[in-house]
Amino acid sequence: MSQSQGFSSRWAMMLAMLSMAVGTGNIWRFPRIAATNGGGEFLVAWVVCLFTWSIPLILVEFGMGRMTRLGPIGAFVRTQGKKSAWMGAFIAFVAVAIMAYYSVVTGWTLRYALAAGLGELTGDNSVSFWRTFSTTTAPVLPHVISILGATFIVAKGVKGIERTTTILMPILIGLILLLTVRALMLPGAKAGLDYFYGVDWDRLGDANIWLQALTQNAWDTGAGWGLVLTYAAYMRPNEDTALNGFILPIANNTVSLCAGMMVFCTVFTVVPQLVASIASNPQALADFPDLAKAMAAGAPLNADLVQNTIFGAGNEGVTFIWIPKLFATLPAGGLFMTFFFLALFFAAFTSLIAMVELGTRVLLDMGWTRAKAVWVVGVFGLVLGLPSAFSIDILHNQDWVWGVGLMASGLFFAIAVNRIGPAKFRQEQLNHEHSNIRIGAWFDVCMKYLVPFEAIALMGWWMWQVRGEGALNPFGIENIGTILMQWTIVLVLLFLFNDRLAKIAPTETAEMDAGRMPPSIP
Repeated sequence: MSQSQGFSSRWAMMLAMLSMAVGTGNIWRFPRIAATNGGGEFLVAWVVCLFTWSIPLILVEFGMGRMTRLGPIGAFVRTQGKKSAWMGAFIAFVAVAIMAYYSVVTGWTLRYALAAGLGELTGDNSVSFWRTFSTTTAPVLPHVISILGATFIVAKGVKGIERTTTILMPILIGLILLLTVRALMLPGAKAGLDYFYGVDWDRLGDANIWLQALTQNAWDTGAGWGLVLTYAAYMRPNEDTALNGFILPIANNTVSLCAGMMVFCTVFTVVPQLVASIASNPQALADFPDLAKAMAAGAPLNADLVQNTIFGAGNEGVTFIWIPKLFATLPAGGLFMTFFFLALFFAAFTSLIAMVELGTRVLLDMGWTRAKAVWVVGVFGLVLGLPSAFSIDILHNQDWVWGVGLMASGLFFAIAVNRIGPAKFRQEQLNHEHSNIRIGAWFDVCMKYLVPFEAIALMGWWMWQVRGEGALNPFGIENIGTILMQWTIVLVLLFLFNDRLAKIAPTETAEMDAGRMPPSIP
């Protein structure tokens, strides 16, 4: 691969990769999950899981990208042999399936950024605005705009991705920092930070906190998605893969911390005002059925009840109903609400670009031209995402099925490294002559034992959550049956077409089938 086909500098590459990693999960899911799992004790588990899941898998993706200069299918064929093509194909399919409904979510954020900027969205109308928007065909147009916009950028090649991310990421980071500083200046900031960072050490024995922290790492760092692998295929030959493997997830999680402080400080400032407002106007409870139900059952109206209602409202409830209400009570709230949704859109859109590039990279490895490959991927994502645009239940179903699929993707990367030999992979692809830091034997332990255990535990735990009557219904929204049906269809097809998929890697596979790892490509 010539230099003109890759990123021009480490700065450009890291901005592109950070734009891939930082998405809606950092800004809307992380604060909610932290709040519902104790705040500080969740953060402790979250940091531990960063070093036992995210960093090891990102190091693997950097190393495989450097070694093969191919997408997920080609990388698995080149390193594992042609019989493993289906594993790389599953990783690629999961990412592309997520791309389809993630484009719908990106469209939501685009519409809300416009609505906030034009003054259409206020605290008083946030419930009706969301209901009207989410229950009609309104999400279709922003979905189409989002997926076609990302496709247009990817059609310009790596340079198009680089130019876009070097503009949008600094703006995104600036907006998040601005919102965080503003939140830290609010009167309730100290109470919010005390809760966010305060640790109840006794609660660290709760397995649920650890599983939630591990899930958050799996969903918001990009580890095991195949996206880092795809971008790493374009990095310069002398890049420090070991150092990059630490910088990316730590930078990503720093953004999550800023988002957490922004949300916690805002909530702890505004909630007392909301309590007073609801107390003086009981009719306002009509907008908050969960809060009304709790009060009808005898729960007193106080700050704790409202906070629990906010963070228990789900990702969409927190973001599209409560955030407008919170910002509406602040000075210049409309302006800061616009900044919030603009930041959320940039985060979603740059992640969407990476997903489109992954699908395109797979077709490029098959010998397609970029001009043809990128539009096939874009149109595929547009069509596959339409059901999610029409129905939020279908979107939740797809998020459930392929969100859990990411755990299997992480497991497949661990299997790949174990077939090569973690120590061999570490020495040749991470501790090479261009690495300024050395990765120790802890990496081998993670890949041999911890990552496989974590992946299997996560898949088992998530399916355990939906056990019970109707759990095996293949047409359920979030249950075991729908996962089994959709995974089975995809895996059967990938097994059937494995040999054909294996032909996409532009290299002989005989050496790999014999157990010999290919040399790194200069």
